[in-house]
Amino acid sequence: MKIQNFPLEGGCRCGQVRLKISAPPLLTMACHCTGCQRMSSSAYSLSAAIPAEGFEVTKGEPVIGGLHGATRHYFCPHCMSWMFTRPEGMDWFVNLRPTMLDDASWFSPFIETFTSEKLPFAATGATHSYETFPPMEAYEGLVKEFAEKQAAA
Repeated sequence: MKIQNFPLEGGCRCGQVRLKISAPPLLTMACHCTGCQRMSSSAYSLSAAIPAEGFEVTKGEPVIGGLHGATRHYFCPHCMSWMFTRPEGMDWFVNLRPTMLDDASWFSPFIETFTSEKLPFAATGATHSYETFPPMEAYEGLVKEFAEKQAAA
């Protein structure tokens, strides 16, 4: 489903942290790695790669959680909802948990990663699957294909 109107707003479960996106995602994903399984308490995590200039926290101050490493996972300090991630060395985008948006009905994962750690029952319907992450040289083509698919929707 295509996103219709920007900006899109959202927030954590308790509402103490709110955010806004004003740009369409570069790519949408589901990650099956055991780290995402544990942080999301689910079979996989969902992400929408939002250009950094199109993402802003509009209320509250999220805190870093997860492993507290170079990749920063942001949570609401009150309800502890995992809201977004800023991957190490990739400051041009933010991996938003799309279910934090007030309306996530448009979301569908385009790629799925770490299928090597996938739980046997987990299915995402993603167009592309990878045992780990796609090779770096594949991202440009994936982003282009995703944009074309969104334009045609």
